[in-house]
Amino acid sequence: MNVSNTTGKKYAMVTGASRGIGCAIAKRLAQEGYHLYLTCRNSFEALTELADSLTDKYDVDVIPFRADMGSYEDTARIFAQIDRLDVLVNNAGISYVGLLHEMSVEDWQEVMHTNLDSMFYTCKHAVPLMLREHRGRIINISSVWGSVGASMETAYSASKGGVNSFTKALAKELAPSNIPVNAIACGIIDTDMNSCFSAAELDEIRAEIPADRIGQPEEAAQMVVSLLQAPLYMTGQVITMDGGWT
Repeated sequence: MNVSNTTGKKYAMVTGASRGIGCAIAKRLAQEGYHLYLTCRNSFEALTELADSLTDKYDVDVIPFRADMGSYEDTARIFAQIDRLDVLVNNAGISYVGLLHEMSVEDWQEVMHTNLDSMFYTCKHAVPLMLREHRGRIINISSVWGSVGASMETAYSASKGGVNSFTKALAKELAPSNIPVNAIACGIIDTDMNSCFSAAELDEIRAEIPADRIGQPEEAAQMVVSLLQAPLYMTGQVITMDGGWT
């Protein structure tokens, strides 16, 4: 199946879009009139339901893909069906909580493949599409742990630190072509990724946050839209959104 585009339409890709932050971003972009390519690895039924609901509600084309974005083959398969992309939101990510010396090599590699390699694969394919039009925007969903590190989350912190450096470097590369690249470094957001924490642990974290609450996925989605509307001169930034936590 080749995905054909119509002049005048706006197209965005959101990876890891079946739930949490990715789902909220997809909803907000559909509301803004974007036609969407959405990916997920495991929850394809939920992603398909989301695609159908967004099409019905906002009259936009939404194409769901089941894919492991940490696989170059899967990513290449998707982009072989895309001939235009205005916005890329790299959101696919997983966490790992545990002592580093007890972490398996396989778990380490999975975190790096999903959180960091996937961003390289999508940008490798998306950038030529954007260069052809001399425009486009790339937004990477990162974490405050990429800047300050988190105990028991060394692999996750390392991967998000890589996301931040990747963002800054690629922004310099693409700035002459009017393609801003920015990242949003989220604090703790109310998603399934934090289900590893008990209610008591979440209360302790909340008490450390000056805003006195945990962030919502919809706030991350609002920040994405804000970046899409920002001046082209704003590029290479890692924007912290954590309620004043760090």
